[in-house]
Amino acid sequence: MAGNLPAYLPCTTNDNLHARPFTQPRACQPVQSVACGYRSLEGMTVPKARVNCVALSGEARQCGGMKRLIIPVLSGLLILTGCAPLNTYYKPGASVPTLNKDTTACEVQALRDVPPSTLTRLKPPVYIPAGRTCNAAGQCVDVPGYYVPGGYETYDPNDGLRLRVERQCMADKGYAPVSIPACPDAVAKAAPLRATRTLPRLTETSCVIHNADGSFQIVNRG
Repeated sequence: MAGNLPAYLPCTTNDNLHARPFTQPRACQPVQSVACGYRSLEGMTVPKARVNCVALSGEARQCGGMKRLIIPVLSGLLILTGCAPLNTYYKPGASVPTLNKDTTACEVQALRDVPPSTLTRLKPPVYIPAGRTCNAAGQCVDVPGYYVPGGYETYDPNDGLRLRVERQCMADKGYAPVSIPACPDAVAKAAPLRATRTLPRLTETSCVIHNADGSFQIVNRG
C-alpha cells in the first residue's frame, strides 16, 4: 500500500506524470538539496497519503557514456533519459506491466468522468514600463514604455479536476506518486544491465538507471 512508502523519496514537483518524449541533455545540472515531509495530495481521501521526499546531492551528475535518446513511453511514466528522475505512481511489489495497466485504466476513467472542455480566452496586453539601459562606460539610453500585444489562448478548465480523479483512482489501487532520482554515473556504469520487472521497496539510497530500450532499473545502494 502507499502507506508503506518511506518518507525520504523526492517530492513530485509538478503534476506532469504524462511527460512527452524529449531529447536527453548532455549533462545534469547541479541540484539544490531539498527537505520535504508529509502532506496531503490534493483530492485524495486515502489516509496518510504522502508525497515522499529525499535530499538530493548538490554536485552535478555527468552523463558520461549515455547515448542521446528520444524514447516514447507508456502513459504515466516520465521519459526515460539518463539524467532525469523517474516520476511515476509507485506501489512496492507491483509489476511494471501492472503499473502501466493500472495507470492507463485510471487515465481512461478520469477522462470519462471529467471530459475535456476546451475554452478560449483573451490574454490582455502587458505594459512594459520605461527604463534606462547603461553600458560599462556610463553611456545610457532611455527606453520608452511599450505594450506587448495580447492574444487568444485555449485552455481546459477541467485539467486540474481530471488529474485529481486520476490520482484518487491510483490511490484506491494502492499507489502513490514518487520521484526517484537518477543514479550517479559511477553507479550506472558499475551496475549490470537489467530491467526492473517488479517494483522494489524504496529506501533513502534508491536511484534509477534508464536503459536505451526504454526500460529502467531501480537500484538500492548500500
